[in-house]
Amino acid sequence: MKKIAIVTDSNSGITQAEGKELGIFVLPMPFYIDGELFFEDITLSQKEFYNRLGADSDISTSQPSPGDVMDLWKKVLEEYDEIVHIPMSSGLSSSCGTARALAMEFDEKVEVVDNQRISVTQKQSVLDAIKLSQTGRSAKKIKEALEIEKSLSSIYITVDTMKYLKKGGRVTPAAAALGMALNIKPVLQIQGEKLEAFAKVRGMKAAKKTMLKAIEKDLKDRFKGIDNMKLGMAYTCSKEEAETWKGEIMAKFPNHEIVEGPLSLSVACHIGPGAIAITCMKPY
Repeated sequence: MKKIAIVTDSNSGITQAEGKELGIFVLPMPFYIDGELFFEDITLSQKEFYNRLGADSDISTSQPSPGDVMDLWKKVLEEYDEIVHIPMSSGLSSSCGTARALAMEFDEKVEVVDNQRISVTQKQSVLDAIKLSQTGRSAKKIKEALEIEKSLSSIYITVDTMKYLKKGGRVTPAAAALGMALNIKPVLQIQGEKLEAFAKVRGMKAAKKTMLKAIEKDLKDRFKGIDNMKLGMAYTCSKEEAETWKGEIMAKFPNHEIVEGPLSLSVACHIGPGAIAITCMKPY
């Protein structure tokens, strides 16, 4: 039986420490802050990131360099026979396409998965890949299994402030000013490749209610007949606020397992602190 390695990136929300516990490899996402290069969970902690974000530093995301990706793969292949590489959705970053091109240089030893997931949905894909690798499947078969179910996930996110959506050009300055004045909370969705507007409501309480109803509708309609859907929650808010949100999800959906974790910094830099998200996804 071939020895299969699982590689993902920090957009999954999996930390370096958690990666070691799971027996997988986590490629840190690079950031430029005021022109200086940082790597998530290596030279840039969550606390430092939010401090710099709050200070209005110039923060931009980037994809891992081809050299860093190939160096990691080469190192991993010294011990493993094949690699399943699970990057963030190709619709949200070019890193997936780059990885696929690089994999062509590795004689079919690296399989790059594009199942259009990010954050806790991407984390679930990693957990699924670990499970599948333990059954003796090849890297190619694991990739195929994960991509078959790539459309079976939803993410809904609401933000605490429109400041960062305005900064990233997703809303106009006028709309952001009006929204903040009226306490408007946009609800965004990811279903497949794109981050899109879903609803606009007044206040965080209404935003939470909207997201819970959206997940409920997805479970009843979009994912009708699939009885093992798993829920997820992610956040850029405080742990106390996150625990409150988790409690509300559990109260609404008491029979569903929940995967949780902070949103990756590459998402956080576009939506700011104080955001919360709920997801549903089909585990393998």
